[in-house]
Parts: sequence; structure tokens; C-alpha cells
Amino acid sequence: MARSRRSPLTLALALLGLLVAACAAGGGSSTPARPPARQLTVLAAASLREAFFALGTAYERAVPGTVLTFSFDASSTLRAQIEQGAPVDAFASADLANAQAIVADGLAAGPLVPFAANGLVIVVPDTNPARIMTALDLARPGVTVVAAGDNVPISGYALEVLARLATQPGYPGDYAARVAANVISKEDNVRAVLAKVELGEADAALVYVTDAASSSRVDTIAIPAAAQVTATYVAVSTSASREPAAAAAFVEWLAGPDSAAILARFGFLPPGAP
Repeated sequence: MARSRRSPLTLALALLGLLVAACAAGGGSSTPARPPARQLTVLAAASLREAFFALGTAYERAVPGTVLTFSFDASSTLRAQIEQGAPVDAFASADLANAQAIVADGLAAGPLVPFAANGLVIVVPDTNPARIMTALDLARPGVTVVAAGDNVPISGYALEVLARLATQPGYPGDYAARVAANVISKEDNVRAVLAKVELGEADAALVYVTDAASSSRVDTIAIPAAAQVTATYVAVSTSASREPAAAAAFVEWLAGPDSAAILARFGFLPPGAP
């Protein structure tokens, strides 16, 4: 009987099939599984929204295997969430007070780390129907002003600005009280305040410089230098973090040069800036 003759190609395919079968049965080498990603949840002040999305992208590239999830609101609201046991890895506050409260409550895993600063500015709708030209006009009868809630950081900074303005030449001693009387609503956070002015639902508001810069629907009026205040942003890792080392590393990175360069693009100042 004549024997069948197999071509080299047929033999090669047969050997390949055997190798594939061996690998499927666990007899061959396989690519090691990637370690699971480190998931970090970061609560951040509403005014940080655009900047932190950019920071998150940069950090995930710099530290492969880390995935950042952000939630934005007033720092006081975020502080309350942490106090109520929310699973949070890091907190970025627009003021010292709310972050210090986290430390005092034993909910922080590390020190407060200053990473940015901000200034305040008056915003008016781009049509400026009330014809507001200076900060003095905020006290004029009939002008409508929108503000944030009493515990929101922007409110504390704004009250300080108004108090300083009341001591300036040409401003009445009850200037702050007159402006307060013109407030028609108090919003949840600074971005909600900005939105009211963008929609023309108020004549003016005090917001952070960076918030005003993020909008094309408002015009700005500078606050006299003698009355300006500096908002200080600080971050802290939390004791509730399931990734304490990764959370601490992110907070440390926020205070570094790569973060500073990104924050500067959005108008933030370095910490300690006047």
C-alpha cells in the first residue's frame, strides 16, 4: 500500500494546532494578568471642576494603573459627605476651615497640603442691564445680587471683601449691609451663583477669578486691590481611603510642579500668592 505524503505546510499547521491545544489546556505560557486599577474617589470644590478634569488626565498618564473619579460641590457640602461616612480617598477644599474640620474630626489620614490660590471678581451678565461699573454699584437700590449659602467658602471670602470695601474712601460705612439687602437668592455653590448671572437672573455676583474666566457669558469688574482677598485651596487624604498610599501620593502630586502648571492654565495662583 502506498503511503500518503504530507507537505511541509500541512505538517506545520498540524504542529501549530497541537501547540494551541496545549496552551488552551494550560500547558503553555500565557501573558500575566494586569493588576487591578487603583480606584481613587476625590471630592473637590466646585470651582476646581475644569482644572481637575485636566489634572486627572495628566495624573492617570503619569501614574499608570490609577483611575480617578471626581465629585464637585461646595466644600462645606463635601465635608458633610465625608463626615457622614462617604467612601472618599481625598478632599480638595476651597478654604482651610472645611479641611481643618476633617482633621479635627479624625477623618484625615495626612496633613493639609496647600496647592493653589484664587482671587475674587465681580461678574455681571454680558449685556450688563443694570449698568454696574464699580463695586460701589452693588449697593445701589434696585440692583439684584446673587450669593452662595452661608457655609460655602465663596460666601466667607465675599463677606470679607465687602467688609474691606466698606472702609475704603467713597464707600458708605453700611456698604456691606446695603449689598446684603440686594441679595435675591443664595445658591448651593459658586458655579450655581455664576449660572444665575449667566442666565440674566441677577445683575451681579462675587465669584472666583477662575470661575469668571470659564464663562463667555459674563463680564467682569475688578475689586479694588485694597479690598481683595486670597482664597487658599488645600487637599488632604482621608482615613476612609482603601488606597491610603495612592491617595497620599495624589495629594502630594497636587502640590508639585506638574499640577501647578496645569492649574495656572486655568487661572489659579500658586499657594501663598498675595
